[in-house]
Amino acid sequence: MMQFSFTPEQEELRSVLRRFLERQCPMDRVRAVMAGDPAGDEIWPRAAAELGLAALAVPEEYDGAGAGFVELAVAVEEWGRALAPGPLLATGVAAPATLLASGDSAACARLLPALAAAELTAAVALDATGQRPPAVTAVQHGDGWALSGQVPMVLDGLAADVVLVPATTDGGLLWFEVPATGLTREAVPAIDQTRQLANLYFAATPAVVIEAAEPHTILDRTVNVLITALAVEQVGIADRCLELTLGHVRAREQFGRPIGTFQAVQHRCAEMLLRLESARSAAYYAAWAVDGAPAELPRAASLAKSYCSEATAFITAETLQLHGGIGFTWEHDAHLYFKRAKADEVLFGSPAAHRELLGSLVGI
Repeated sequence: MMQFSFTPEQEELRSVLRRFLERQCPMDRVRAVMAGDPAGDEIWPRAAAELGLAALAVPEEYDGAGAGFVELAVAVEEWGRALAPGPLLATGVAAPATLLASGDSAACARLLPALAAAELTAAVALDATGQRPPAVTAVQHGDGWALSGQVPMVLDGLAADVVLVPATTDGGLLWFEVPATGLTREAVPAIDQTRQLANLYFAATPAVVIEAAEPHTILDRTVNVLITALAVEQVGIADRCLELTLGHVRAREQFGRPIGTFQAVQHRCAEMLLRLESARSAAYYAAWAVDGAPAELPRAASLAKSYCSEATAFITAETLQLHGGIGFTWEHDAHLYFKRAKADEVLFGSPAAHRELLGSLVGI
């Protein structure tokens, strides 16, 4: 049954993670990571060690926490709110979703405990432009397989230890596990410097097949789980931007009074709140559907991705505007949230693409 409020345990998870990120990942550290400081690499292992973050999506039978997706969504929202570096979406969300959906117990036993312990990071070779499946082919050589092709703009693909790859064979789609040492990677310059994207190149790259009865179903499931997580991340971004904006309009004075007392400013803040709460409802319905109503997930995920993308883009743009001149400077944090929002808006399909997909799913 769907819950319309967070449980005490979920609220505690939110509180603990927010305090952790305020302490370990202030915005000056985010900016240092943007500048190439490797100190940001410590945040993910520390979050895994101190909070068990890497284990949330992993079942207990594979040494994980066995939490539900709503708990994972709470963590993703806080991670996005802080613009924290680290492979949460790839290693903590997409990779476990792919492995668990495959039903390959050997692959799960081989990879999930290491993911849960943060001893291993993983990426899923999904084209961030939304192409399904990516342009990779697989050919069998004796007992092994070799992959050829490339996948552009793979989320957290630059530093992952292992990559899970959907590839086309003569017999159809299959999934493969590829050690990162066997492929070529290059960083992709992006408007959002707080997140890593990479182009992956396969040239007769050795791979281990992941046994799965319905590879296309795994692909759809992974993408839907990932765009649901992106929608929740966008809620965290929007929530932080509204908080920053309210703090500014209460403190900034013009004509002898805070600008937040002017009705025109109040109307704009109220519109930001309306869109934030609507986005939160859409995102967390999709998050609930991951476990609670899997058949509804494709519709809920596309709806959430479409609405949350546009709502967060609007809220971050209003944040810039309502901060006035300071909001447009490099020194202020507003532009970092705006850039993340614009990047998230097009990752794995634009709002227009997801509305079109949603229309086809509901028969319009």
